[in-house]
Amino acid sequence: MFAISVGEGAELRPLEPWNAEEFLEHVDRAREFAGPWVPMTVLTKDLESARATLQRYADKQAADTGRLYGVWLDGTLVGGTLFRVFDTATDTCEVGVWLEPSATGRGLITNAVRTMVDWAVDRRGMHRVEWVVSSRNDRSKAAAARLGFVRDGVLRESFPWQGIRHDMEVWSVLAPEWRKAREERRAAETEVPSSDPSQIP
Repeated sequence: MFAISVGEGAELRPLEPWNAEEFLEHVDRAREFAGPWVPMTVLTKDLESARATLQRYADKQAADTGRLYGVWLDGTLVGGTLFRVFDTATDTCEVGVWLEPSATGRGLITNAVRTMVDWAVDRRGMHRVEWVVSSRNDRSKAAAARLGFVRDGVLRESFPWQGIRHDMEVWSVLAPEWRKAREERRAAETEVPSSDPSQIP
């Protein structure tokens, strides 16, 4: 198993079925905060559903159609990132993220997503990385913009969730754009060590 640093005291690691109990404890802490935007944090209600969620992504990883990672801070699972879609036929993938309230404001999602996109673009040849978000989720849209994603458009009232039909915004970044922005960032922040995308299996 790999662990990649995504900030002081924080690591990005795979989330697997054997993590079900720890995952459920985390979801219980994150549910109210993330529930309006992340169905996984609502639909995971007990140990059985936690294992089912993690097994679904283990199956996706085995089929090379998705992946699920956890973010641990000082040894405690506090959030996650995923490739909800990983389509090697079109070289397109979709990234998703969430955190529990105690872990916000530390740059964990920014660092974790940079590591994931580096791997997707450099190691797997992905050309387009998407970020799909409710128009109501200002925090997530700000994270997408901060990472260099561009808002492509809006799928009007396309996602019914908790009694609301959400307009879903599609944001994306293309591989040449990502590489250019990364080079510019590294030139401006020469003292910040870069992640090694080869570590992600």
